[in-house]
Amino acid sequence: MGRAAEIVGVTQVFLRNLDAAKLLTPQRSAGGHRRYSRYQLRLAARVRQLVDEGNPLEAACRIVILEDQLTEAQRINRELQHTIEEARGND
Repeated sequence: MGRAAEIVGVTQVFLRNLDAAKLLTPQRSAGGHRRYSRYQLRLAARVRQLVDEGNPLEAACRIVILEDQLTEAQRINRELQHTIEEARGND
């Protein structure tokens, strides 16, 4: 956890707060240490940016969740558009 906090530029308490807010659920090592993925570290960095801009932690977490959902919806939309274009090409 200390290394993850260092990478993101936050405190360990900040990461624990993201865990408590259910934004991040890190894997646990055999010794019980939190292990964050690169994706989770990117989310934590984005939350930190939003908090630094003056947003409350809870609002920053919600913004990050909505941004992530939007990105996923856009990805699915692109895939569907590609599938439709392929289907039209086969007609």
